[in-house]
Amino acid sequence: MSQTVDRALSILPLLAEGPADLGQVADRLGVHKSTALRLLRTLHEHGLVYRQSDQRYRLGARLFALAQEAMENLDVREIAHPHLVRLNERCGHTVHLAVYEEGEVLYIDKVESRYPVRMYSRIGRPVAITVAAVAKLLLADLPEPERRTVAERLDYPLYTARSTPDAPAFLRELAKVREQGWATDLGGHEESVNCVAAPIRGADGRVAAAMSVSAPNVVVTADELLTLLPQVRRTADDISGEYSGRT
Repeated sequence: MSQTVDRALSILPLLAEGPADLGQVADRLGVHKSTALRLLRTLHEHGLVYRQSDQRYRLGARLFALAQEAMENLDVREIAHPHLVRLNERCGHTVHLAVYEEGEVLYIDKVESRYPVRMYSRIGRPVAITVAAVAKLLLADLPEPERRTVAERLDYPLYTARSTPDAPAFLRELAKVREQGWATDLGGHEESVNCVAAPIRGADGRVAAAMSVSAPNVVVTADELLTLLPQVRRTADDISGEYSGRT
């Protein structure tokens, strides 16, 4: 039975390369055509493959529907939370998880610092989109025309002397973030608070969420916080692997 299942599942990546006829499927599996036909018929009955008018087989619509349903039911917060907790236990600083929704970047999870000085951020509240490290990662992943449109309609409050002043500067920062694959906010929102962030990617490679570690200067300097970047990126990669099903 396990061999039969293995053979049937081996047909799917073959058809992902493009339509194939019965002989090609049999050759790839190393089986007789009658065996390949039985497997294809079973997959066809479940909607996972479809037989075209030219008698070649391709992936069926039901397979795409299942994949879409599975993606819609994935909860990135549920997957990420244990990883965020472990990172917090190692470094002791505040860890955030954020997503981009309807023109805003929102925190959807937070693990508090073990230190007495706490961050004022709250789950469900939008972040300072023009300076926050998580926002830079999420917006940097947008297609270039959308990225430009978003940047040009934003306001640019000068929270500190290090805040992003205008759309051209923001677009340059997003281009840099897109290229390097990580982001920082070093006193851009609050003079005394620094942050490093990394992206969480879905199965399509797009940035689905962003996570960060933040700490005030009284606890660690900006340079000391930057030494945590490899840990932050490894954590984000681990979450990405689990979220996208690549682990």
